[in-house]
Amino acid sequence: MSGRRGPSARPPGAHRARRWLAAWLRARKPASLRTSFALAFAAGAAGVTVLVGFLSYDAAARLVRMDEKSFFTEVVRDLRAQVQQEPHTVADYATGPGRDPGGPRDELTGATRTDVQVLTADGRIAEAGRPALPVGDGERRLAAQREAGRFAERVAVVGETEYHVATVALGGGRGAVQVAQKFSGTEDLLAALQQRTVLLAAGVITLAGAVGWWLARRITGRLVRLTAAAESVAGHGRVDVQVPVAGRDEVARLGRAFDDMLGRLNVAVRDQQRLVQDAGHELRTPLTSLRTNISLLKRFDELPPDAREELLADLAGEARELTDLVNELVALAAGRHGDDPASEVHLAEVVERAAAATRRRTGREITVRTDRPAVVAGRPAALHRAVGNLLENAAKFDADGTAPIEVVVAGARVEVLDRGPGIAECDLPYVFDRFYRAPAARGLPGSGLGLAIVREIALTHGGRAFAAPRPGGGARLGFTVAECAPEPAVEGTEAAGGAGG
Repeated sequence: MSGRRGPSARPPGAHRARRWLAAWLRARKPASLRTSFALAFAAGAAGVTVLVGFLSYDAAARLVRMDEKSFFTEVVRDLRAQVQQEPHTVADYATGPGRDPGGPRDELTGATRTDVQVLTADGRIAEAGRPALPVGDGERRLAAQREAGRFAERVAVVGETEYHVATVALGGGRGAVQVAQKFSGTEDLLAALQQRTVLLAAGVITLAGAVGWWLARRITGRLVRLTAAAESVAGHGRVDVQVPVAGRDEVARLGRAFDDMLGRLNVAVRDQQRLVQDAGHELRTPLTSLRTNISLLKRFDELPPDAREELLADLAGEARELTDLVNELVALAAGRHGDDPASEVHLAEVVERAAAATRRRTGREITVRTDRPAVVAGRPAALHRAVGNLLENAAKFDADGTAPIEVVVAGARVEVLDRGPGIAECDLPYVFDRFYRAPAARGLPGSGLGLAIVREIALTHGGRAFAAPRPGGGARLGFTVAECAPEPAVEGTEAAGGAGG
């Protein structure tokens, strides 16, 4: 059998650790944006501080060690020059009474941190250093050397301290001089520098964390308020919430966009509520009439033939009126959410098609005059409906007229002229309102939504609806839409055409 252990052979401790880690990750509360921002700021500052501190300490330590090494090398070179220039004895480097104050030993130790130890010709210590330096076979051979200035270097450990030791022969078998430099002094200096660097880095990281927390609180404070507003909208369904907006940065732009969105939603909700209320009010009349006529159907056999025909005609007209009202309510509620894609539309062609359809439905004569053809960006079906509603309105109010209904297309402007009773001055501001019926028109069929749909379509196409009396009697109703910008002319086309002709 193979000795390989499968996944099921893992030790029980590994399974427990994995289960504990998974449970901890599930129970761990997600960190807030403020905390994440502060930690990221502190981590970035920590990384930069540690890197700069390490590089600075490494450079400083290298410079200090190089300086100490070069200093010690200079001392050894001076000592060799002394013994080579003129003969010296052990007594010249000894201490005690009768010593020349300005002698060679003072030149070595006067401005240095070096220790001096003197050896006799047989390698014994004539005067020990502080502390005494170890003497080996190499040092004894140098003490017996005939040639002055010969030297050797090594690292010696005295107690727990390391020394850099150089032994220089006096020559002529007169002994040798040892100079030593303690490594620990340099290392103590570097250790102090390292400690200060660590403390400084810790202080910088702490300060960076505090500054990062302050900045995160300042930056995310508006996000927290914006989040509270969004949660309030999601929790209570109210869109009339004031969103706090301050500043000019991306957070402020987000706040303004959110505030504008809530404002549009609030307007849409109010429009929807008003539409439902108005629709409920307008639906009551045909429904009440239908209920009354349906109750009369119970006595249908008792009614005379003329009354029966009138009752059936009323039922058909009320059903037709109710159907038209529901269709227009659906179209108005759809509003700006039509599925018809926007495209380049020749407005005069749309008007011609709408006029032909209205002629078939009403039998009225309709003339179309195009003063200046235009191409507009819009939804053909919506524009067709707007023109059709205007023509249906003109035919309804001028039902007994014999003069043709005129339609004028002037660029991106459509105007329908009739010879009906006209519009009173006091009614002009309200003719495009939903369910508005002028006193003179309340006996006529209709829902009061046709012109409101015209205004909605005009607004969605970047234009407006308008109404005015027609000189000589009648009314002028129409709308405008945004016209497509003409394509820029290509330079040289006209010249090229002329050349070709």
